[in-house]
Amino acid sequence: MNVAKLSAVIGLCLLGVGLNACSNTKKDDAPASGQQKMPPPQVGFITAQPQPVENTVELSGRVRAYEMSEVRPQTGGVIQRKLFEEGSYVRAGQPLYKIDDSSNRASVENVQAALRRQQANLDALRVKQGRYRQLVGTNAISKQDYDDISAQVRLAEADVAASKASLQSANINFRYSTVRAPISGQTGPSTVTVGALVTANQANPLVTIQRMDPVYVDISQSSAELLRLRQQLSQGQLDRSSNTNVKLKLEDGSYYPVEGKLAFANASVDTNTGSVTVRAVFPNPRQMLLPGMFVTAHIVQATIPNAFLIPQAAVTRTPTGQATVFVLDNQSKAEVRPVTTTGVQGANWIVTSGLNAGDRVIVDGIAKVKEGQPVQAKPYSPQASATTASGRTPQVSAMTR
Repeated sequence: MNVAKLSAVIGLCLLGVGLNACSNTKKDDAPASGQQKMPPPQVGFITAQPQPVENTVELSGRVRAYEMSEVRPQTGGVIQRKLFEEGSYVRAGQPLYKIDDSSNRASVENVQAALRRQQANLDALRVKQGRYRQLVGTNAISKQDYDDISAQVRLAEADVAASKASLQSANINFRYSTVRAPISGQTGPSTVTVGALVTANQANPLVTIQRMDPVYVDISQSSAELLRLRQQLSQGQLDRSSNTNVKLKLEDGSYYPVEGKLAFANASVDTNTGSVTVRAVFPNPRQMLLPGMFVTAHIVQATIPNAFLIPQAAVTRTPTGQATVFVLDNQSKAEVRPVTTTGVQGANWIVTSGLNAGDRVIVDGIAKVKEGQPVQAKPYSPQASATTASGRTPQVSAMTR
């Protein structure tokens, strides 16, 4: 191949490379121009409206019996009979145990005999006193003799009064031979059996009775939370509800079907836990609440008069913990607004400051929004948002016969 042909071939190759380079440059420029013309991101918003919101707290609690009695014998003896079924419901005054009453019966009879003897002695002295009264009037006996018989009558009257008191005490001990229920309630297991020897006021109870309708729920609240609540009430930030209801969440996650009422709050702080005990009363007709059970109490402590309920998805936090939301201005541009939250209600944050009535708060599409960026806004619909996130539209199936 001569030099002229070689030069022609090289020229053609260089021309092709240049054309390809130009073509690639135009292709690379095309996407850049397309990105500059992308539409603003689409977002969903809600219109903030103030409303009264209940200030609810969740606190741990424990169920206590409304009344509890540890039954102990008030006289000694051997248990002859057990007159109730363990675990059954008993009424106040119902017999529970029968103690051998032979000793107490003998004591009663002994005191009765002593009383009859002293009463007879008193009657004889009174007759003698009556005779002396007639004789002293005629100076048949001395005044000293009459005074002596009068003193003997008074001593005999005192002996009779003492014997009557002893008889009453003996009868009380005799009645204590039958151990009765002091309150109405559910019995526990008996700690003694027939034939056991018991003593008066012994340390171990014979049986425990608990009244479980209604029941108490003792709730622990930190003193710091209670102090903050009282400060908010004094500053007018909260309105105290006249009827404070309490809801219970049970250990299995279900809610107790009946609401309770607050009974009282302890006037002192527990030095060991730094908490205050709040007691609520709950009806318990089906005995679902058992003494010793742990529960979670939802207490409506007060009402926030003008608060905003904002979905949790709309609220973000800065590294310092400051809560913020995106708000649309008049030109449909996103604006960052710091807000103050005081808790949650369901799936919403309770916002107490930072928003105004009528503000449009962005809920959906926050990840695509930057401050000052124009957006395409539409009212937020949770169902539509869920459909968009799944990328599918719900399908309706039909059956043909």
